[in-house]
Amino acid sequence: MVKVIGAGFPRTGTTSMKAALERLGFSPCYHMIEVLTHPDHVDRWLDVAAGKIATREDWDRVWTGGYQATQDWPASHYWRELAEVYPEAKVVLTVRDPQAWYRSMRMLVSATNHSDSPEGLPEPIRQAFSSMDRLRPSLNTIGQTYFGPEWHFGEDMKDAELAVAAFHRHVATVRDSIPAERLLVFDVREGWEPLCAFLGVDVPAEEPFPHLNDAESMRQALERARAGDASAFPFHLADR
Repeated sequence: MVKVIGAGFPRTGTTSMKAALERLGFSPCYHMIEVLTHPDHVDRWLDVAAGKIATREDWDRVWTGGYQATQDWPASHYWRELAEVYPEAKVVLTVRDPQAWYRSMRMLVSATNHSDSPEGLPEPIRQAFSSMDRLRPSLNTIGQTYFGPEWHFGEDMKDAELAVAAFHRHVATVRDSIPAERLLVFDVREGWEPLCAFLGVDVPAEEPFPHLNDAESMRQALERARAGDASAFPFHLADR
């Protein structure tokens, strides 16, 4: 059952949050990496995008595998639906400096635009690129909700003003929609204390909050993946 709902945009510390939530016992946490490492999950999200997932029972099937938390697209786009069908779950809205977010998001989106053939790459890498390609129409639809009808995943996000405005609008929408006692607006730089207090769990003793997947590391990981390195990602494809 989902206990923690991530409502933040990609590139707001979602990979760090995945690691943190799993360390706190909310494991496994659903993240885009799950789609990349489980090709059959793409069909789940295509069904979601097609409006075929509505009831709690429907969503429970999406989380087959025992997922207790969510982060990152595609899951975080559906924060409103998840908050409704899992009324006992808490919502964490990850945020960061909007300009820094824009630079990171622009790098990520541009880096995923690949035209090279995956043939000859290790099977885990090939599966990841195939999953991303199949999911791309759904990601386009998600992104267009925020950034306008011309937005396509993989194309350069040149309009900083539009993107930053969408970021602010999203944060305001979540704040206005979720009761304050159920919502934590959280910057991963704040560390364990506010997150643990909100979730009602102990702070890990003498253990730093995970900080994974900065924009440049992500760009390098994608380049390494295209070169066939199956250990390129923070959550290794080869291990999934």
